[in-house]
Amino acid sequence: MKYFLILSNLTDEGKKTVKQFPHRVEVVNKAMRSLGTKIVAQYALLGPYDFITIVEAENEKVVLKAAMELGSRGTVKTITLPAIPIDEFVREFSDFD
Repeated sequence: MKYFLILSNLTDEGKKTVKQFPHRVEVVNKAMRSLGTKIVAQYALLGPYDFITIVEAENEKVVLKAAMELGSRGTVKTITLPAIPIDEFVREFSDFD
């Protein structure tokens, strides 16, 4: 499995929805799971992004499909970054010594 960081910003419509129905976030998480991702952690943020969600998925295509599905609803915009666990990073680059 691979890890991905999803940085999210609510659109104006998304902000209205979350304000009226804060549990809507849980509905979105359920949709993410149904599309093949496992939510490892999620945080609300202060700053340029509203949320960060750390997900695990089989591959990039699964995460792309989930992000496109959520984005098509018009309530959120996302930036998705692949993440490499630090132990894999160290193993991979230890050969350069």
